[in-house]
Amino acid sequence: MFDFALFGSLFLTLFVIMDPPGITPIFLGLTSGRPHKVQRKMAWQAATVAFCVIALFGVCGQQILDYLHVSVPALMVAGGLLLLLIALDLLTGKSEEPTQTKDVNVALVPLGMPLLAGPGAIVSVILAVQHAEGFGGQLSVWSAIVVMHVVLWLVMRYSLLIIRLIKDGGVVLVTRLAGMMLSAIAVQQIANGITQFIQAA
Repeated sequence: MFDFALFGSLFLTLFVIMDPPGITPIFLGLTSGRPHKVQRKMAWQAATVAFCVIALFGVCGQQILDYLHVSVPALMVAGGLLLLLIALDLLTGKSEEPTQTKDVNVALVPLGMPLLAGPGAIVSVILAVQHAEGFGGQLSVWSAIVVMHVVLWLVMRYSLLIIRLIKDGGVVLVTRLAGMMLSAIAVQQIANGITQFIQAA
């Protein structure tokens, strides 16, 4: 039987962690200045990459972490440092990378991972898959994961309408705001990872 309680619980957990409304200004800041067709493609790529990463860790995440001898706190600190580098580029307005490379990198890193498929989402999915009982439980868990990523894609896809309204000046403002938000997220993630390191010691 499909477990609606489990579906709702995991969906809400992922919604809070992956934060579709909060990703909007960051997505707009990272994709500004590109053709609308490319931006739409990047929204699809980011959601697809996030889903693939989450699905991979859902199937064999604990084994991957154990094999690599990587702890969750280490994953959090590494992801936070990566986000911090991207945030600094947004805040300073750096854009030296070729457009082709930037398109690929932004869709994969930091949007796909670690911003969407970050340590929090990965750990939540690993635990949900491990504790789901029977076919109904597994179906509920994976349905929540799929629906969450469809929501993420829709939010990013239609947030592009905002760019058409705010024009170039607004895009610069959103980019700086995205950099500030992303830097705060990065610092918090690093702090959480260090705190867990200290507690585990």
